[in-house]
Amino acid sequence: MIALPWNSVCRRGSGQENPVQQPDFSPAALREGAASPDRTPLASSVAEGQGPDTIQRVPLLRADLSRIAGWIEPGSKVLDLGCGDGALLAYLRDVRRVQGTGIEINDGCMIACVRRGVRVLQQNLEQGLALFDDQQFDTVVLSQTLQSMHHTEHILREMGRVARYGIVSFPNFGYWPHVWSIFRGRMPVTGQMPYQWYDTPNIHLCTLRDFEDLARTLGFTILERATFNGRHETRLLPQWRSTLAVYRFMSPFKTADGA
Repeated sequence: MIALPWNSVCRRGSGQENPVQQPDFSPAALREGAASPDRTPLASSVAEGQGPDTIQRVPLLRADLSRIAGWIEPGSKVLDLGCGDGALLAYLRDVRRVQGTGIEINDGCMIACVRRGVRVLQQNLEQGLALFDDQQFDTVVLSQTLQSMHHTEHILREMGRVARYGIVSFPNFGYWPHVWSIFRGRMPVTGQMPYQWYDTPNIHLCTLRDFEDLARTLGFTILERATFNGRHETRLLPQWRSTLAVYRFMSPFKTADGA
């Protein structure tokens, strides 16, 4: 599910909308690794080889999220923007021993994150990331949300400020059925973009080349790219045949001490 409005159903999962009591998310607490809600690790027994029953408890990820997880260094600090139900962060915590923090606006998703034991902060991404210090994280993730942001450049610059590496995924508007729909005089409606033109939250659509041009303008260095059509990775003519693109980039941001 992609590009849902901030107050819509939970991305990557769902839950009942009720108030959630949160732990301390101040920059100092995050830097010091303040305690997150109680949890039962899913993958700790896998690493210790305690049997197939435990292995089955490791959460499975969509193909694009699995690729994102593979790009993240074990033991690193990760910020997931629009983290949905926390599935990616829970996987990173249990399988790659990542210290993760999520930002989410939906109450139901917040509850789902807390139930997974994921550290999460409720905030609207349009307000920016002023809560976090420069280069506080190793990697920041924005999965299938960029196209619904009103201030696209701003959130990308903020990603580059708070982390050395960024990962972004978005629907590819250059997918050939989209082009064919426009040729026939219609806005495209597909599985990746299932909304009508009048009710879509997708306000800033782009092609692969469009994003790469913007990344260069912002001074980002693109390190990795993966493209998908449904569950399958697309390597041949991805600009025409892929429905979803995932990029990993490096930020040029320098801290006050030049680091």
